[in-house]
Amino acid sequence: QLQLVESGGGLVQPGGSLSLSCVADGHNFDYYGIGWFRQAPGKEREEIVCYSSHVGSTTYSDSVKGRFTFARDAAKKTVHLQMNSLSPEDTGVYFCAAEWYANVCHETMSYWGQGTQVTVSS
Repeated sequence: QLQLVESGGGLVQPGGSLSLSCVADGHNFDYYGIGWFRQAPGKEREEIVCYSSHVGSTTYSDSVKGRFTFARDAAKKTVHLQMNSLSPEDTGVYFCAAEWYANVCHETMSYWGQGTQVTVSS
């Protein structure tokens, strides 16, 4: 089992950057697939990043590709999401999620953090 805690959200101006972190408390972190999701006001939750533990690769949604970068820190059992060139459309609550040996990410992943608010506004 895994407990996830996100941090790093806040208010940023359009064009700015934020870095989110997700700390995992549990065993066998390397065997979990990790996803980043976000939910904008009035919108359904959106998958934006998916790390596959099967092949150690990361995929990005078209909405964030080229702007967001995922990284893992195995020693600290932490994943990071560097977000650049932010726009108001990026506003929402950002969640990290995990599933045992996951090859894909989905909205019913087993473990979820509490979310961290990202607001992009001038």
